[in-house]
Amino acid sequence: MLAIIGGTGLSQLANLDVPRQQVVRTPYGEPSGPLTFGSIRGAPVVFLPRHGYGHTIPPHQVNYRANLWALKEQGASAVVSVASVGGIRGDLGPGKIVIPHQIIDYTWGRMNTFFEDEAPVQHIDFTEPYGADLRARLLAAAKACGEEIVDGAVYAAMQGPRLESAAEINRLERDGADIVGMTGMPEAALAREIDLDYAAIAVVVNHAAGRGASARGISLKEIEDVLEAAMHRVRNIIEVLAAP
Repeated sequence: MLAIIGGTGLSQLANLDVPRQQVVRTPYGEPSGPLTFGSIRGAPVVFLPRHGYGHTIPPHQVNYRANLWALKEQGASAVVSVASVGGIRGDLGPGKIVIPHQIIDYTWGRMNTFFEDEAPVQHIDFTEPYGADLRARLLAAAKACGEEIVDGAVYAAMQGPRLESAAEINRLERDGADIVGMTGMPEAALAREIDLDYAAIAVVVNHAAGRGASARGISLKEIEDVLEAAMHRVRNIIEVLAAP
């Protein structure tokens, strides 16, 4: 079963048929909300809004472990994460939809592993943080529904909830980052730990601080406008992806 984790701008999956909600308990506490089960073109899908149904949970307080554990426990085998990001690379302006291929983690203080109190110590290979097959399916789905998409970007995962300074974005660019967000980690690593195929759809909603239209500041109103238009395109991609 395909699972969708919705980020800012995607707190509901409107194209789910016959939706029903289920509260799930986990050994790691409460997920961000009840899981919403339904189908898309006859294929079962489960949806969870990362920030809660009222968008009340900030990035650094999301219970990433509970979210992924709940999805796995309820039968999900693959997870597509939808997230809004800022564009660092010059060609990644507002409205671009990106399928990242790499990630750099700048977060701190988050519960970032299931492997606590393990003997012996457990390690995972994280050379390629996103599932190659699921990424390929996302790219194929976008092509099939005629949605323009960017194949590949390095995602910088920042702590949040504040946006970055222009100097911080300069640093991220020197580090090789192309886009910047707040929720990519530890989500991707936790999915790998419990063998959930995982890939991300990143929607560029603004130029990162100090870049382009954000040279002197970031307009939150403009972000809302971009999100509203872009999430319709994301739903189109997910619908094709989920179809049997």
